[in-house]
Amino acid sequence: MIRNDALDLLPVRHAVPELLTALAERGTAVLHAPPGTGKTTLVPLALAGLIGDGPRRRVLVAEPRRMAVRAAARRMAWLLGEEVGGAVGFSVRGERRVGPATRVEVVTTGLLLQRLQRDPELAGVDVVLLDECHERHLDADTALAFLVDVRAALRPELKLIAASATSDAEAWAELLTVVDGGGPAPIVRSEGEGHGYEVRFAAPPAGIRPAHGTWVDPALLRHVAATVRLALERHEGDVLCFLPGTGEIARTAGLLAGLDAEVLQLHGRAPTAVQDAVLRGTEPGGRRRVVLSTSVAESSLTVPGVRIVVDSGLAREPRMDHARGLGSLATVPVSVAAATQRSGRSMREAFGTVYRCWAEAEDGSRARFPSPEIRIADLTDFALRVACWGDPTAEGLALLDAPPAGAMAAARSVLAAVGAVDEDGRATDRGGRLARLGLHPRLGRALLDGAAEVGVRRAAEVVALLSEEPPREYGDDLAAAWRSARRGADGYGARWKAEARRLERSAGEAAEPERGAGSGAGARGDDAVAGLVTALAFPERVARAREQGGYLMVSGSGARLAEGSGLRSTPWLAVAVADRTARDATARVRLAAVVDEGTARWAADHLRATGEEVHWEDGDVVARSVDRLGAVELTVRPLGSGAEPALVREALLDGLRREGLGLLRWSRDASELRERLAFLYGEVGEPWPDVADGALVDRAGEWLEPELSRASRRADLGRIDAGAALRRLLPWATGEAGRLDELAPERIEVPSGSRIRVDYGGGRPVLSVKLQEMFGLAETPRVAGVPVLVHLLSPAGRPAAVTADLASFWREGYRAVRAELRGRYPRHPWPEDPSAAEPTRHTSARLRRER
Repeated sequence: MIRNDALDLLPVRHAVPELLTALAERGTAVLHAPPGTGKTTLVPLALAGLIGDGPRRRVLVAEPRRMAVRAAARRMAWLLGEEVGGAVGFSVRGERRVGPATRVEVVTTGLLLQRLQRDPELAGVDVVLLDECHERHLDADTALAFLVDVRAALRPELKLIAASATSDAEAWAELLTVVDGGGPAPIVRSEGEGHGYEVRFAAPPAGIRPAHGTWVDPALLRHVAATVRLALERHEGDVLCFLPGTGEIARTAGLLAGLDAEVLQLHGRAPTAVQDAVLRGTEPGGRRRVVLSTSVAESSLTVPGVRIVVDSGLAREPRMDHARGLGSLATVPVSVAAATQRSGRSMREAFGTVYRCWAEAEDGSRARFPSPEIRIADLTDFALRVACWGDPTAEGLALLDAPPAGAMAAARSVLAAVGAVDEDGRATDRGGRLARLGLHPRLGRALLDGAAEVGVRRAAEVVALLSEEPPREYGDDLAAAWRSARRGADGYGARWKAEARRLERSAGEAAEPERGAGSGAGARGDDAVAGLVTALAFPERVARAREQGGYLMVSGSGARLAEGSGLRSTPWLAVAVADRTARDATARVRLAAVVDEGTARWAADHLRATGEEVHWEDGDVVARSVDRLGAVELTVRPLGSGAEPALVREALLDGLRREGLGLLRWSRDASELRERLAFLYGEVGEPWPDVADGALVDRAGEWLEPELSRASRRADLGRIDAGAALRRLLPWATGEAGRLDELAPERIEVPSGSRIRVDYGGGRPVLSVKLQEMFGLAETPRVAGVPVLVHLLSPAGRPAAVTADLASFWREGYRAVRAELRGRYPRHPWPEDPSAAEPTRHTSARLRRER
């Protein structure tokens, strides 16, 4: 019997007529309905004609999470007074509960993508509702883009709804414009807000350190636990507490020990029985509950009994180091949209209370929406999907955000290495088989190629371990974790066995011709099999032990095992799970398998290279022949004088770039010539050459040849006469070279007859000369039209005055200098009018004698 009393309480029911009209007229719509209004449960029933007077249709509802799929299907079946599998069913990876009478099927967005690639027309489906679009999961963005294509090219009658609980509906409406060219899709808004809630800010104490990587300050978790206790004391109902990850959930559960309430831990890897218990609610007369949850409970879920939400204010987002193939998680402040979603969990059944564990002043600085996954995640799976769809660049797809070029290039590189795409990025037959497996392409490659080496069943079991990381208590040895999963009666073991069976079937359906061995897996014990399959999945993460400790991965990243790991003495590893935060110099190995060198070479053969390597290292040219696996050097042989001359020359130039032109032989004359040329380039410009280090290295072929090409090591550079080489850059062709001594003379003759060297090293020419030698000179000497800076010296050669205007100095500055120095140097002339006096290099007595 249909529970009309419950349906009548859902505010979205008032928007259903407008939604049905929009679909009838345009075929698409954007449904904006705030949390708690019933868009996930009532709307599909109305679209299918299971309630109300609408036509009977087959409706496909896509949710971002498996838990939400099950919960939505059960809630809709309950509203109809039925069991799941009747008019309402669901499908997730490894589990399907539908029947001949099913009109509404709830699926994950990942499963929807697989169906679209097998059957783009979605035969038998009349309406697709993509729920929680605002969360910006990559699968949801991709599915919507594919559905837009399907409506435009194959099935214009297919109805399409993008449902969002946040205020970004206009963006989705614009995106759906391309469906019929008739302007943006209609936006249907539900005005209800559930039962409403109040927000209370519970700012943590001062001194809380910001989260980084997956580390969260324990002081913040203590504050969250204290807030939970406070909320239980002050309010009725159960508590739903949001935390960023499973580690924080476990630690907070420990902080709540002794609480007079049942503490449940809810996350994507929680056993199905635990998930079901949370969603069933408290039995009549039972204890109050505290549900500690990751973001899996943010949307599409009603947790019965919850009246209070405690929000830690943190969320986890993926990060990808595309260059090294390493993924990690970052703990970030939760966005405004996600915080609103979390708050909405409190008002599903009654008026709620929300405690936000941050200061109210911080609210305005939070991002409005979560980061779109397409901008930050590994795009290998996405790149394969769009290649199989026929649009390898994704440029023709209706996406809110274009995939970053660098991430797509890295993804295509991986796909090319596993044979999934051709040189133009188009999907190969093998790529099509990989896409149909429902696995990341890396794991698909490991399954198909591993099956040919170790058998389908064993390959499937290892890949099942890799597709969902085992619990940390299983340890970091993948083979040991495999044995634990076989024995395990826990929730993970049950899920692993089901997934292994699914993969075994899938591998059989996607079987390829025998690909040949040569892996060196020996007797193929658990360790050898785990290592081989892992190396096939992650060839860039094959790692060899370093002499100084730790490991070096083929990708070039350093790696380290935890203290006490049983893998620490292993010469080679195949790393299954590793992460590296921005503050870590090396990656932390979470899960790995022993692998031998033969298997490592076979699995990562596409990354193997042999050749000459000549480079500048530790102050000299190093030339060697290297056989390497990515960054890991397998064998090294010195080349001596047999190195390729062009490579040696480039290494020498690199040395000059790094260490400077001081590697050449610079006499005093050479250095002064360079300073004179630098002065002329700065004051006159062309045709005088730029003699800065970078410019000279760039023009090495013009002034350092043929000596540079004859050199083979650092010592040879030190024998090159830099001054003679530098003269090759003078503007000989224009005849200007002959004016060098005119424009920037080495020496200037002063009134005494002395030829004084000009110092060009400071950017402005400087003439250091004894004051008496300048008597009688009224105008300051110039070079290239620039007045020199005259350093006037005492008879002992010490600085007495500096001027660029001699005439002014004789008039105004000389008197003070004369007064100071005449008593110190009485034997030297100190005339009252130096501009008319006779210049001299000698004492007054000698000057009289010479007269």
